Amino acid sequence: MSILVGAFAVLVGLSCAYWLLGMWGLVKLERALPRLGAPGAPEPIRRPRVSLVIPACNEADTLEAAVASRLAQDYPELEVVLVDDRSNDGTSALVDRIAAADARVKALHITHLPEGWLGKLHALHRGAEAATGDWLLFTDADVHFAPDTVRRAMALCEARSWDFLTVLFRLRPTSFLLDTAVSSTMRMIGTVARLHRVEDPDSSASMGAGVFNLVRRDMLARTRGFEWLKLEIADDAAFGQMVKRAGGRCGVAHALGHVSVELYPSLSAMARGCEKSGFGVMGQFSNTRLVSSCLLFLLIETAPLLALAPGWPMWLRVLGLVGTGLALATCALASRVLRRPLWATLAFPVGTLLLVAVLLRSGWLGWRRGGIMWRGTLYPTELLRSGVRYKTPF
Repeated sequence: MSILVGAFAVLVGLSCAYWLLGMWGLVKLERALPRLGAPGAPEPIRRPRVSLVIPACNEADTLEAAVASRLAQDYPELEVVLVDDRSNDGTSALVDRIAAADARVKALHITHLPEGWLGKLHALHRGAEAATGDWLLFTDADVHFAPDTVRRAMALCEARSWDFLTVLFRLRPTSFLLDTAVSSTMRMIGTVARLHRVEDPDSSASMGAGVFNLVRRDMLARTRGFEWLKLEIADDAAFGQMVKRAGGRCGVAHALGHVSVELYPSLSAMARGCEKSGFGVMGQFSNTRLVSSCLLFLLIETAPLLALAPGWPMWLRVLGLVGTGLALATCALASRVLRRPLWATLAFPVGTLLLVAVLLRSGWLGWRRGGIMWRGTLYPTELLRSGVRYKTPF
């Protein structure tokens, strides 16, 4: 057996183990996480005031319908703080109109970004200061809630004595190619994030998502706060990690039937949206690390398929067939657990290639610009490095 065949066999074997790990992680997601609205789910005994803090930057096309779904909540003690973050597309006037039509809505306009802050984190900081609730729910401008979402979330936090809750949410289908890339992304996160361990206080696993971060106000006051996170590219995940490190009791719940969002309207929008997460989070501001990680990810995902090519020994092709079967079974399970379109999820080689291309593009732009452009502001690489707070799980 040649060195090349031996090395490739090891890679295919590692890929089989990788797909088995992914399958195990998805099974744990399905079985271990509580569900909002499950039969027999508790009702909240108390109803403390909840403030929804919604930052919006140029969200005129999506904000009104999304906010309407949150104002339709059946939870009585509700406040909505709409934070217009330097918008120039009509969002500012829309925020004022929504606030004028509903006394539960408070409008907050930001016209200037202080030096040394990322825009969204500054908007969340200002929104938290303006909110009056005992609990704060930070949620993006384009997210839709089912009418009982807040009530179910509060009941779950009360029943489990949680200080912080984030959720698995449904990504609404778009185009086939975009769905393949998004499905690969969600499956990868589900594999490495260990969401079923977030509730364990002895585990380092944590999670946060901009779609839904619900936190007890007095718990937030015990953390280092948004000012500590103000230059953190992985803002939402770092928020959840910060709460857990401060001693917060954290949890993740299934909310696929309660919380939904169209993450990106197009592949080009996904590419723009990943400009900070690829170079800043996965690459940790190093293109060497980013390229290496992308290459390893690509090889691990596709090695069994490559082993099916003619020319390899029969035993290696059989191993490749086993690995391909594991990959397809894992993707089919991911489609069911995460409510992703089946054919787009099964087309994982396409999704993986698109995701890798998007991530590498972010590294190239980060190198060319000398930093990351976000919400119209260029943040130099060295400045962002000084603000890193999130510890990656990989």
